[in-house]
Amino acid sequence: MISRLFDFMKQSKSIQLNNKHSLDIYTNTYTYHKASSASSTPKALCDVFINHRGTDTKKTLATLLYDNLKARNLRPFLDYKTLKPGDHIFDHINGAILTSKVAVTVFSPNYGHSYSCLHELALIMESKKRIIPIFFDIKPSQLDVVIERVRCPDDEIQRFRRALQEARDIVGFMFESDKGNLSEVVTSASDIIVQRLVELEAEDENF
Repeated sequence: MISRLFDFMKQSKSIQLNNKHSLDIYTNTYTYHKASSASSTPKALCDVFINHRGTDTKKTLATLLYDNLKARNLRPFLDYKTLKPGDHIFDHINGAILTSKVAVTVFSPNYGHSYSCLHELALIMESKKRIIPIFFDIKPSQLDVVIERVRCPDDEIQRFRRALQEARDIVGFMFESDKGNLSEVVTSASDIIVQRLVELEAEDENF
């Protein structure tokens, strides 16, 4: 895979963003912990897991990001694009998270209303994936669990809040839909994803 990634990196051009207030690009330093041995690691179902709130971003950012990554010969996981009739939803989603190399978390205004989004985020954090956050029409300080909408035991609520707290500390993309250029954030996020995958591939080869 690394040769494919380097080919795309060579072809990529640097992007000059016209509106610095609508889109800030940074890299994250959240580390990825490899499995104890290659033989015990299940075969990867995807390269990139896209965690998002469907009602907010499925028809916009999430789908555009998925399509961009597919065009780069990567294997992204986006629930409604990847799952097939007969698939067990949670088994496939949990498996995709655990075997993915990079996770993109798309935070949006209704993200904290969804048990599924929060469960996915908690599993991403607990499995120590490299994470690229995108804050879509929401600030990191606004992230929280909407308890009246997410009905689950207190220990789960605390688990979700720990995951959100960790996410607040990871620098990512800030995007405002009324000011920003969606194609720019998708392209720039995809470029960062490719860089992270190359880094992970190099780490695996040197391990």
